[in-house]
Parts: sequence; C-alpha cells; structure tokens
Amino acid sequence: MSRYILIRRLYGPAFLLLTGVNALLSQAHILSWNKTWPFYLILWGVLKLAERAALASEGYPQWPATPPQPGWQPQGNPYPGSPNAGTPYPGAPQNAAPQQTPAQPAPLSALIPSIAVEIVKKPEGGEQ
Repeated sequence: MSRYILIRRLYGPAFLLLTGVNALLSQAHILSWNKTWPFYLILWGVLKLAERAALASEGYPQWPATPPQPGWQPQGNPYPGSPNAGTPYPGAPQNAAPQQTPAQPAPLSALIPSIAVEIVKKPEGGEQ
C-alpha cells in the first residue's frame, strides 16, 4: 500500500483521537472546547503536508498517454456473469465507423465582433 493512501486513511482516526484528547482536557478543566479549534487546523495542515510529501516521493499517478475520445464505450458486457452476457443493453450504440466531422474553428471570445458589419442609415426626410 502506498504511503499516500495510508495517510489518507489516517484522517478519521487522527481527528477522532484529537477530539478525545480535547474532551479529556475539557473534563479536567485544563482547556475549554472553544479554544481547541487551532489544534484541528494544525492537524489538518500536518496531514496535508504529509500527503504532499508522500506524493512527491512516490510520484504522481500517471494518466493514459492518449485519453479516451468522446463517445468511447468499453467493448463487451461489463458484467460477464449476468444472464444476458454478450448482449448489449437496449439503446446501446452500435459499433459503426465514426463519422468524420470537418474541423470547426474555435469560437472567438473577443468583445468586438470579427465579422464586418455594415451599418446602413435611412435617408432623412422621407420614405424610400
């Protein structure tokens, strides 16, 4: 198991332990509950730093070199032991060749339209 996953699994027990220690200190009239919130922030920060250190030493997860294309679906039945294994569900896409769509230009996000617009004024003083 990686150190990163181990640290992630320690969040709940660490906060539960801190809550128990705070309850004991409050019961002994050493530290009241309203003054314990900085300890929770410190614990959270220490655990986050430990996560980052674990990721830096082990390396970040590697993603696939080529991500799946939009509309990609896995082939075959994801539940091989089911009674209708091998038959697609109703409405499943057929294995047809993907249609090539022409490349469209990226939408412009300028404040001034890039299309030339001609403004035509009506002549003053009468109908046309």
